[in-house]
Amino acid sequence: MNGKVYLVGAGPGDPELLTLKAARLLRTADAVLHDDLVSAEILNLIPVTANARNVGKRCGVKSVRQEEINFLMVTLASSGRQVVRLKSGDPMIFGRSGEEIEALRRAGVAYEIVPGITSALGAAASTEIPLTDRGAASAVVFVTAHQAAHNQHADWNRVASSGATLVIYMPGKNYGDIGRSLVSAGVASSTPCAIVSRATTPQEQVHRTTIQDLNDVPSLPAPTLLIVGEVVRLGRATESAWNEIAEQFAKQEIPAQVAP
Repeated sequence: MNGKVYLVGAGPGDPELLTLKAARLLRTADAVLHDDLVSAEILNLIPVTANARNVGKRCGVKSVRQEEINFLMVTLASSGRQVVRLKSGDPMIFGRSGEEIEALRRAGVAYEIVPGITSALGAAASTEIPLTDRGAASAVVFVTAHQAAHNQHADWNRVASSGATLVIYMPGKNYGDIGRSLVSAGVASSTPCAIVSRATTPQEQVHRTTIQDLNDVPSLPAPTLLIVGEVVRLGRATESAWNEIAEQFAKQEIPAQVAP
């Protein structure tokens, strides 16, 4: 039986950000094993004839073990099915693809990787925060605050000293802990940051603050990203910020050319 597994990136949530290849594979799949946070609009592309199953992992919620996911991929493909393993964002960034590729190789199952837009890029586009900038940051570091049980927490000292923009995946709900860790690592408490929830979807929420005020940030719906760095100041102004600029312009406190 000539089944095959496709490790497919679903992107950050907007179905129009799927690659053409990803959309085609979803529409022709025999089976789809998808993450919990893949948007409903993307899941609607799966044909009703396909065997679709949620195998996502959520913090604090009973979920399917990685070994079970590996078993399902191998079993379904070995029976001749075309299997889409649908992952949020890009499958090669914090998606446990290495473990799944290893399982497929051991079983002799054919597979292919189809990249997707990772959440950091989706969030950067929708908030207009440039992750790198000639005057603010010449590098960007992707890090996850959610670590495997056998690993220590992220090495904040190392990433903080780089001067790069930090994009923290899966920050959880305890933003204050991350803020205190960053300050302890030498990041200025006044450094701006933004928490982006459900980037690129109609439900997107953005909360801008500073590291010292992270403890006061309300809990936002998953998936969320925490962007830390001076580049946050360059992002799209909030409605209140535009109102403030408009008021200043009305009082002729700023030159006309910088008014929105």
